[in-house]
Amino acid sequence: MSKVRKKQIDRKRAISELDIKFEKIIQFSGWMFLLGLGAFMGGWVLLDDILSIVSLNLDAMSFSLIIFTGTNSAISFGLASKIKSNPDKKRGFFLDWLLGEFLLCMIAIFAVAAYQW
Repeated sequence: MSKVRKKQIDRKRAISELDIKFEKIIQFSGWMFLLGLGAFMGGWVLLDDILSIVSLNLDAMSFSLIIFTGTNSAISFGLASKIKSNPDKKRGFFLDWLLGEFLLCMIAIFAVAAYQW
């Protein structure tokens, strides 16, 4: 028998099925953004560097796509971990996440527009 005792995790309230689904949806969106970034970068490396079929240039639109998908993936994973550690504050975290995503998208759109202009 093991001499180490497992520490009991004290929860203030039971985790509902809705909370688990909410966290899984946010993690899934993070994985989809990460998969999209990986597919774009993998296609870029395969077509341009390895096979030399197409000559791709890093322009403003492709750069903004790389930054957008990478940042959104990181933010989604961060939100999922914050909700997991503090499920009672999930509404505040989610509203802050929505506001942050909105501001990030607006800044990205204006930066690309200013670069194109």
